[in-house]
Amino acid sequence: MPAAKTLLDSSVTSKNQSGVQSLEIGLSILDVLIDRNEPMMLKDIAEAMQMHPAKCHRYLVSLIRKDYARKLDDGRYGLGDRVNALASLGHTGVNQNNLLARLTQVANEIKDALNCGVQIAKWFSEGPIIIQSVEPDSPISIITRIGSRMPLTTSATGQLFASYQPDAVIQPLVTAEWQTDNEAIITEKWQNFSHLQAKIRTQGYATVTGDMLMGINAITIPVILPQLASSAAKPSTSSDKVASEGLPLEYAITIIGTTEQLPMSEQHNVVEQILAIAQRYQIA
Repeated sequence: MPAAKTLLDSSVTSKNQSGVQSLEIGLSILDVLIDRNEPMMLKDIAEAMQMHPAKCHRYLVSLIRKDYARKLDDGRYGLGDRVNALASLGHTGVNQNNLLARLTQVANEIKDALNCGVQIAKWFSEGPIIIQSVEPDSPISIITRIGSRMPLTTSATGQLFASYQPDAVIQPLVTAEWQTDNEAIITEKWQNFSHLQAKIRTQGYATVTGDMLMGINAITIPVILPQLASSAAKPSTSSDKVASEGLPLEYAITIIGTTEQLPMSEQHNVVEQILAIAQRYQIA
């Protein structure tokens, strides 16, 4: 593929310009997968790169480890969930361009109102992944990088998504996070987690206080798509409808701040402020 070859050639001839040649080659292989936009055999990727298949395979292994690529059961290679998460900013679903533009506007308005970091996450089969982030105008920056998978048990983002997905999907994922084979411990932890899920569905948002980072609080609200809200009996019941009817929750917005920026003693007022902004954009 000419584009990939051009980048590869330039990386080879520019070693004295403080670049990382192996990184550039790996990204060139990723470019091949992105340009083709369908799973490819190793020999075809190697041919496009004008590279020996064994060498090309080593780069693919690294891309797979970082979830930028994946290997299918039939031996072909395709794009991983991190790339798909980024691609979702411009694709998939009903009117996604407009929706994601609104989500970014909401994130910026919340950031301006609360001077906190704001993240947008999307649900994938492996869990919620950050697809956009907005940093506050303050010297303290608490933003998770785009493409990061958020834990289901210790992050507000993960806890919210876990409360609006079927237990058959969630239970294996959270069990893996607990990293124990003790059935009694797993049973007890799942019972406690089920109570947390019920609480989150009742109040309509999730919070954590220092669970991931000491002194850092977070609040996550679900994004209720316009067509879903309009199908509910009343707008205020839209998040309940997601849970009770098994309708998918695809997106969520998380606000992150220090205990001073986002005090949990003011949790109710902060949530009301966040929801008021979201409702103006018809995503809550």
